[in-house]
Amino acid sequence: MLSGDDNAVKSSSFAGKQPCPLSAGVTSSPRHAFSSFLLTTSIFSAASGDCQSGIEQAAKPAGRWEHGKSHRQAGSSVCSKIVQLLGQNEVDYRQKQVVIVSQDSFYRVLTSEQKSKALKGQFNFDHPDAFDNELIVKTLKEITEGKTVQIPVYDFVSHSRKEETVTVYPADVVLFEGILAFYSQEVRDLFRMKLFVDTDADTRLSRRVLRDISERGRDLEQILSQYITFVKPAFEEFCLPTKKYADVIIPRGADNEVAINLIVQHIQDILNGGLSKRQSNGYLNGYTPPRQRQPSESSSRPH
Repeated sequence: MLSGDDNAVKSSSFAGKQPCPLSAGVTSSPRHAFSSFLLTTSIFSAASGDCQSGIEQAAKPAGRWEHGKSHRQAGSSVCSKIVQLLGQNEVDYRQKQVVIVSQDSFYRVLTSEQKSKALKGQFNFDHPDAFDNELIVKTLKEITEGKTVQIPVYDFVSHSRKEETVTVYPADVVLFEGILAFYSQEVRDLFRMKLFVDTDADTRLSRRVLRDISERGRDLEQILSQYITFVKPAFEEFCLPTKKYADVIIPRGADNEVAINLIVQHIQDILNGGLSKRQSNGYLNGYTPPRQRQPSESSSRPH
């Protein structure tokens, strides 16, 4: 299936892992309609690698597909490129079929002591306990139910949640990205497809330096100290081991056009196949059921 570049996608195929082969059932059974990825993967910081649990497949509404992706910086680039190639950037935000939700939005509210440490670069934001997993699970479950959700906005300069939130409307495909998107089984089990963006350490560090200086007002000394003290050890202890949960591994991140084009085509097939089309009277009234394949029709997708 993945002819061309053998290194493009290291997990053999989209349909190669059970119990949720994405290609199987997308035109036949509603219970296969929803998958979570962040595409979390991580797809979705200077760590690499980029999830949800406990929802029975039969309870997942037809027409919505969630993708989990791991690896924060590279993952964000990959997710953005996927959305761009799908032509979703120019779509009205209430009508988007593909949306991105970042794990970075769900950092916990810090105590005064923790915030003081954070301002000095002494708080570990790459530890699993830094994230509000209860809120992540609650939010993703509501998305699976077709509800409009409010996503927190985290201020990385003051290390606190802002009062405003971002509204995310029901969408057909949800890309959840973050460095530890696969760490929690409760989060991980909600995804129907998981991508791990694998980039080299030098690339991860350089991206982190550029981001933290330009977007978060930090100096180089603090960034490097944080990286050595928290980021690199946390990546090796918490992020890298979750690579085993990935259905698809993407080397070189957004530069891997072969892998990204395969993923984009797969999502496009789902969006165009009748599985997740919106009803003509608008997104608020739900989704049409998947079209049943006729006996005379054939499919080149693996089953």
